[in-house]
Amino acid sequence: MEDNHIDKAALKHLKKDPIIADLIDRVTPKVSSFTGDLYADLCSSIVSQQISTKVAKVIYSRFLDLYDGIPPTPEQLLETEVDDLRAASLSKQKSTYMHNIARFWVDHKLQHQNWDELSDEEILDLLTQIKGVGEWTVQMILMFSLERPDVLPVGDLVIQQSMIKRYDIKAQKKKDLYIKMHRTANQWMPYRTIACRYLWRAKDLD
Repeated sequence: MEDNHIDKAALKHLKKDPIIADLIDRVTPKVSSFTGDLYADLCSSIVSQQISTKVAKVIYSRFLDLYDGIPPTPEQLLETEVDDLRAASLSKQKSTYMHNIARFWVDHKLQHQNWDELSDEEILDLLTQIKGVGEWTVQMILMFSLERPDVLPVGDLVIQQSMIKRYDIKAQKKKDLYIKMHRTANQWMPYRTIACRYLWRAKDLD
């Protein structure tokens, strides 16, 4: 089912692929819960790692309660002891990762960074320098915080499963799978993000 917020030119282009065209007719695309504030969204992503969406919302709410319900500035987060973060149900590792993000933001003066000036690759190279922030996390930021239109997260399990099933992709090794996923997705360029938003929701049909 088409999203009125999606560019009509993108939908017209993607419908050239009959598989994506079918999904556009049958499902609504995945929506974002991100705010567009990269720093806050990165912190939220760390909370969400390896736990269910429902549990992540509860823990992130407890984290925000430490700051009167408002995402903390990097400086405020750095002033928060790990024990206090752990009291909000964050693990020691995730607490450390969030401190890493805050320290990186301060050290690189990113509070006033104009992200439109940087390419997808430049942002990926910059933010994956933070320990605890991997390629997948940055790709989600690119797709949903910055709404970059042409990102393909080949490491995402749901996207992998959906493409393997719908395009009959066969690969024994991850490297081969990624190559075939890229080849399949070339036809969606420059709107691979939007195609993936439908592929995520396609799991509801399985």
